[in-house]
Amino acid sequence: MTMLNRRNFVLSSILAGGATLALPHKALAQAATSKRLLFVLQRGAADGLATLAPVADPQFDALRGAFAEDYDGVGLIDGLFALHPSYEKIGALFQQKQALFIQAVASSYRERSHFEGQNVIESGGAKAYSVRDGWLNRLLGLLPANDVRALALSPSIPLAMQGPQSVSSYAPTSLPGADEDLMARVGRIYESDPELGALFAEAQKTRAMAGDTQMRNLRDAEKVGGLAASLMSGADGASVMMIESNGWDSHAGQRGQFSRQARQLDALLAAYQQGMTNEWKDTLVIVATEFGRTVKLNGTNGSDHGTGSAALLLGGTVAGGKVIADWPGLRQSDLFEGRDLNPTASLESVLAGAVSGHFGLDPELAMRTLFPERTSPAAEGLIRL
Repeated sequence: MTMLNRRNFVLSSILAGGATLALPHKALAQAATSKRLLFVLQRGAADGLATLAPVADPQFDALRGAFAEDYDGVGLIDGLFALHPSYEKIGALFQQKQALFIQAVASSYRERSHFEGQNVIESGGAKAYSVRDGWLNRLLGLLPANDVRALALSPSIPLAMQGPQSVSSYAPTSLPGADEDLMARVGRIYESDPELGALFAEAQKTRAMAGDTQMRNLRDAEKVGGLAASLMSGADGASVMMIESNGWDSHAGQRGQFSRQARQLDALLAAYQQGMTNEWKDTLVIVATEFGRTVKLNGTNGSDHGTGSAALLLGGTVAGGKVIADWPGLRQSDLFEGRDLNPTASLESVLAGAVSGHFGLDPELAMRTLFPERTSPAAEGLIRL
């Protein structure tokens, strides 16, 4: 550990004050761009066929059995799909043309390991462990210098945000906070250090923006959404943020588990939208997972690791109110390796197309920078012009 890293560790420990703070490599400048990006990673492989069920496909009822009952009375989208009823707020955003769904989408990864699949979606590499930094960090390098603050709402910085660009993280904890006298003394110690003084000021700003939430962890989805909005609002708010949504691995008892997870995600995003107020019009939210799940249920009323899934885009800049899907069908002959939803859309293309449209970047540059060694172009038509 270098001397600077040791000093950062001490500083971050003092600054914690009821929260975990991972400090950036350098001070972050005030955000000048009005655009906001929130990336939500559903860890565990969320079932895209539960998110956006193809209820009008003649094979669906037979493959999903009692699970299909969850969509009784739910209105059809594009004549084929039904959004899971637990996504009440997301459904309302879709009706307001502020949400867009992509079905039968997957990254270039075709195995079924959570670790490898998450590495691919976070690093943006063509295969697992081929790239060391994250696609969100490389995105920061394409945005105007010193115009963007980046923050992970997490105890540590996830791979997607790791790299040479400056990123910090924030998460509430149950640890006792430092008193104001100690904070003032630490501030005086570091004020003469150009780097650590700026780090201290940045961390203090983040603490102040978070406020006294009374949170001790990130388990209350509604409070997490409100906290995310408080840290992304205003001139000093983070322009790019990542949140990890855990618990989507549903090998058994999926029907109840998925409903609970979907309600929590819906509550998080509802609170986030409400907290963003007028800034929602300049906001893009991307929700994605490492891969999907098997089409047919297993013997424990769950589903196993699959391939194709669904991704969600929400926000004021989204060209919403539609589903993008080259539907492959659910007949045995239509499935990937005879068991999974066959992906017909590239997740990397969706991500590159969404962020390039949102931030006004060259889509070709975005695609080759964020997701190297891919041949498909960035997706078009995801963001309102």
